[in-house]
Amino acid sequence: MNINYKVVFGSIYVLCLGIFLFFVFSYLDFKDLTNYSYIRDNTKELLDFKNNNYFLLVLLFSIFSIIWIIFLGFGSPLAIVSGFVFGKWIGTIISVISFSIGCTLLYIIASIYFRDLIIKHLEKKIYKFKSLFRKNEFFYFMVFRFCGGGGIPFGIQNVLPVIFDMSKKNYFYSTFLGLIPTLLIINSLGSGIENLIDKNINLTFKDIIFDPGIYWPILIFLLFLLISIFIKGKLFKGDNHENKKS
Repeated sequence: MNINYKVVFGSIYVLCLGIFLFFVFSYLDFKDLTNYSYIRDNTKELLDFKNNNYFLLVLLFSIFSIIWIIFLGFGSPLAIVSGFVFGKWIGTIISVISFSIGCTLLYIIASIYFRDLIIKHLEKKIYKFKSLFRKNEFFYFMVFRFCGGGGIPFGIQNVLPVIFDMSKKNYFYSTFLGLIPTLLIINSLGSGIENLIDKNINLTFKDIIFDPGIYWPILIFLLFLLISIFIKGKLFKGDNHENKKS
């Protein structure tokens, strides 16, 4: 493809991202996020809107999530919101589907327009695992997702498979399955926060720490993190030895 098309598309992408961030920061006063009364009042309005416009809100949230992921947004805050608004189970379903679609669309865009750039700057981040992915790209990328991408930021995780030219079908399904455990935990935390706000007119630090809806997802997440580190070490250990020998 002619380089001019890449430059034009890249410029449009950056412009859209800038406009999106401008509107987010223009209409959201972050000082209010420290005001519990503000949060509680707006939570009630949001949940009332959900009850009266459930399917519309699902559609809007899904579209927003897809666009957010395409623009390299972080996944965890959206997953918390999903659990907060829709509950643990429905929130997980919505976020897993929308995240998987957004990740796949980002991967397609990146593989068409930014392939050379990604290979140049990111190949060194994945060279240890490159041969494994080529042996069984579906399984190992699913494990890679399951392990949180080895600590690599979510936006970068989404475009790394460009390096080994992963098939779109394998990308989507491995992402879908690999994201389920993490998103279920984060949605559970969001649901716990909503229940806590709903039950308390005023909140103290003690109320938050000792609420089962808060500490159980956090403890499970820490356990999941340890399991992920163990699995990552077991699966990728042999490949690291091969790379050192070569």
